[in-house]
Amino acid sequence: MGIFFVSEAAGRELALTGPSDKLDAAHWPARGDLAHIRLAGRVFVPHYAEPLAFTVVDQAELRAAPRADADLRDTLTPGIPFNVLDIAGKWAWGQVGEDGCVGYVPLGALARDAN
Repeated sequence: MGIFFVSEAAGRELALTGPSDKLDAAHWPARGDLAHIRLAGRVFVPHYAEPLAFTVVDQAELRAAPRADADLRDTLTPGIPFNVLDIAGKWAWGQVGEDGCVGYVPLGALARDAN
């Protein structure tokens, strides 16, 4: 399943304009089934999510997939904000801050922000 760009057509309707170029999964908070709400109107996926604010509380590795042996994207230190878009099992998928790397972090290394 690909991700499609959408554009606003006459009459304020969204229209598919064709398949997108391959998105940089390490920097775009979008995957085949879900994207950050700010990408609505730019990419077409079945679901959009408003991120939940978390903070890294234990050093953690940001991975390309929800597995300890997946490609390493970054090492996160305590205090770094992590915006969670999806939680599945013991992994959270999201983005470092507002425009950092995207990937999976062990849920146990994160704490939900009070706000």
